[in-house]
Amino acid sequence: MKLNPISRREFVRNSVLLSGGLFMLPPFAANAEQPSPPALGPVELSWLNKSAPPLNPGVTWGVSWPKGAVNRKSDFSLKGSEGTAIGVQNWPLAYWPDGSLKWTGHAIGAGEMALGEKFSLTPGKAKGPTEKLKVEETADTISIDTGKIRCLLNKKGNSIIAHIQRDGRKILEEGKLVLMHQDRPDDDFFENIDRTQLLGEISSISLEQMGDVRSVVKVEGIHKAEVGKSLLPYIIRMYFYQGAESIKILHTIIYDGDEEKDFIKGLGIRFDVAMEDELHNRHIRFTGEEDGVFSEAVRGLTGLRRDPGKDVRDAQLLGKKTKPLSEFPDNVAGNIENIPAFGDYTLYQGSSDAFHIKKRTKHGHTWLNSGQGRRSNGMGYVGSASGGVAFGIRNFWQSYPAQLDIRNAHTDKAQVTTWFWAPQSPAMDLRFYHDGMGLDTHEKQLKAMDITYEDYEPGFGTAEGVARTSEVMLWVLPATPEQVNLVKMASVLTEPPLLTTTSEHMLQSGVFGQLWSTPDRSSDQRKEIEEQLDWYFDFYQKQQEQHRWFGFWDYGDFMHTYDVDRKVWRYDVGGFAWDNSELSTDLWLWYYYLKTGRADAFRLAEAMTRHTGEVDVHHTGPFAPLGSRHNVQHWGCSAKQLRISTAANRRFYYYLTADERTGDLMREQIDAVATLRKVPPTRKVTAKENWVTEDPDMVHVGFGTDWGAISAAWLVEWERTENEGIKKKLLNSMRTIGEQPLGFFNGGSKMNLQTGEFDIVQSRRPTASHLSAVFGLTEMAIELYDLVGMESFNKAWLTYCELYNADDAAQEKVLGSSLGSLNLAQGHSRLTAFAAHKKKDPALAKRAWEEFYAGAGGTGRITPSMETITGPSVLRPTIQAIGVSTNGTAQWGLAAIQNLALIGKM
Repeated sequence: MKLNPISRREFVRNSVLLSGGLFMLPPFAANAEQPSPPALGPVELSWLNKSAPPLNPGVTWGVSWPKGAVNRKSDFSLKGSEGTAIGVQNWPLAYWPDGSLKWTGHAIGAGEMALGEKFSLTPGKAKGPTEKLKVEETADTISIDTGKIRCLLNKKGNSIIAHIQRDGRKILEEGKLVLMHQDRPDDDFFENIDRTQLLGEISSISLEQMGDVRSVVKVEGIHKAEVGKSLLPYIIRMYFYQGAESIKILHTIIYDGDEEKDFIKGLGIRFDVAMEDELHNRHIRFTGEEDGVFSEAVRGLTGLRRDPGKDVRDAQLLGKKTKPLSEFPDNVAGNIENIPAFGDYTLYQGSSDAFHIKKRTKHGHTWLNSGQGRRSNGMGYVGSASGGVAFGIRNFWQSYPAQLDIRNAHTDKAQVTTWFWAPQSPAMDLRFYHDGMGLDTHEKQLKAMDITYEDYEPGFGTAEGVARTSEVMLWVLPATPEQVNLVKMASVLTEPPLLTTTSEHMLQSGVFGQLWSTPDRSSDQRKEIEEQLDWYFDFYQKQQEQHRWFGFWDYGDFMHTYDVDRKVWRYDVGGFAWDNSELSTDLWLWYYYLKTGRADAFRLAEAMTRHTGEVDVHHTGPFAPLGSRHNVQHWGCSAKQLRISTAANRRFYYYLTADERTGDLMREQIDAVATLRKVPPTRKVTAKENWVTEDPDMVHVGFGTDWGAISAAWLVEWERTENEGIKKKLLNSMRTIGEQPLGFFNGGSKMNLQTGEFDIVQSRRPTASHLSAVFGLTEMAIELYDLVGMESFNKAWLTYCELYNADDAAQEKVLGSSLGSLNLAQGHSRLTAFAAHKKKDPALAKRAWEEFYAGAGGTGRITPSMETITGPSVLRPTIQAIGVSTNGTAQWGLAAIQNLALIGKM
């Protein structure tokens, strides 16, 4: 294969580097062959943020183990930095093929530890918690007592949380899901808008996990109006930890409406808070920017014409109960009823750059503007010295428009609504962004794609089936928290505490293909690559901020391509807009995190996983469970593909956090291949006979992006459940790829949906696509190579790795003819590196680095330069780096990380 030409100066420079740097070290020292399991000592754990969180609401995390090292029936003991045993709950997440534990989940309660910096986990008898979660279930309710709070959940109706008690007092009541629907968009100014309130009706509720430290309740249902309409299926999970005064709620909705008629005006969780004490002893709190707090009382006692006394004013400001009214000065006590009481408050984040707070006395009266700022972290509180509730939405400003409402705080029951979609904003409008422009045939659609890169087809740009997951925390408190404590709660809401193992431990465990190495700057060449890896990550982190890649449906995604002329990313140009996992941006971020352990890398990858797994995938409807290719709207492209919905992008987050919702998303993909019968990915560009079959058990599947996604779903399910049927289908598919005349170079074949076997094709004409290996196939095939050890499959994969970037003569010698001109040679250098690694071939390793540095179909080896652009040519000062694209960055990043791991020390 011909590589893109490079200048003589670059070639000479690269040759010097190749001959004098990366290739002169002992061969294959980094991640050589999978090592024998080390003598298993304690596994060291530390906080993701490298320091202890300000408070502990309960923590869950995952740990990897080497093959054969830990018996499947093992329990685990956890100790603090001083050797103190800590109560821990343990459960399996995945198994190695030999039945030993591969991944385990662990949880500690809120009351079991003094926050320390380091911990150690060891197979052995676990210490139980000092006090256990108490769970009771009846035909109608589930009751969970953490030791601090007792929550009663209903099994029927629309009041999911009947009440939460603290110290025997019901503080939170009637917790329910609320949806505000309207039949037309807000911009239809001269039309009557019909609005309806729907509440989340329970269809099923179950104890998904019941333990002494951690229990999880899963609730499913749909929002229903009193008469008629049902809309938006939901899944919520409530997490309870021993000793906790808080619960976490993970809230998922799936859009099942008609975009032309169903506009969401508000979406949230609502509950009542019992209000006691006098109005001047009732308190309202909102967190603002950084550590800022808005603090007021329902009836304020400061700034009056008559002074109640410093001790009274100080107590109210601190949220403490004042002295009895009888001890107030007469001119205040006798006139206090004439001080207005403000019962309603709203914190509204209408964009990523502005929030405001307003209040009013009660419904029917005007609002007063009470405060403004840029970015609230989304915490509130309502209550009194006798108790109350703190509440917050994670990623509040990032996922705007969001809103926190407090109503009727001047009555016996205040009402709180945490709005994921703020009713103060225009209604959610999910209609397609253009009218189709007459593109009613595949021929017209392909022609249009040639100019805008948008793969349009009528009816395919629907939002039906896309989902969104949000996170809420509720603290049921015995009194109004001090401002500093509310800030601590906001901190753990924003960045939930997470314990992690080291990168070295995960490498020794042999997980994720061992396709990364720890940072190494011991030579100029390695230092340059490490610095460029950091540069790209830092650049995209800044681009997210500068170009405001935020919003309810957008947060977590990147843009695809930059527009040099307008100096913006091409947000409105067809397939150049939202990236939707194109060329494995998700994998780049996750492997970068595994390599560096950077907390900010984890958080960026986490947000992307939440987004791409929910918003970019159809979970119900005709395209379920396929994902959508990059587009102006996340669901807009007519290319519905497994490469976007692939479990390969989700498994990192699942195993590192034991997150159940992510587990749902991966399980959703097990039978996704069958959808290719209804939505063939090549229907516009290949003859119908190439993808249509009358046999309902057969479907045409490509060996690249399709099988890469299928294998990911099957591997994850096999290792999670040890399901023999799934295992057999995976192994059958691998075996029959290996039995093809040209292996992966046969491109694809018909798969039996019942057995996973491919038909053996007769063609001896080799074919390859530059996209086949860049959506997770590389990572999955490499992991399966050692995990399964199937000779025929391994030979086919190794041949593909060695020949994709080979010259014409090498390809013709093995395949009978060359592959012609292929793209993404730089990204595929990691395939060459894998072949070099397995064959212990320094010549192949040298070739891999040459491919990497040549930059064909990728990006150059020199870190791009940034420049700051100011007005009037841009809306706001902007940093740009000409030539940087998300596709190129993701593939360069994966090639750099994996090449260093496979052949970095030779």
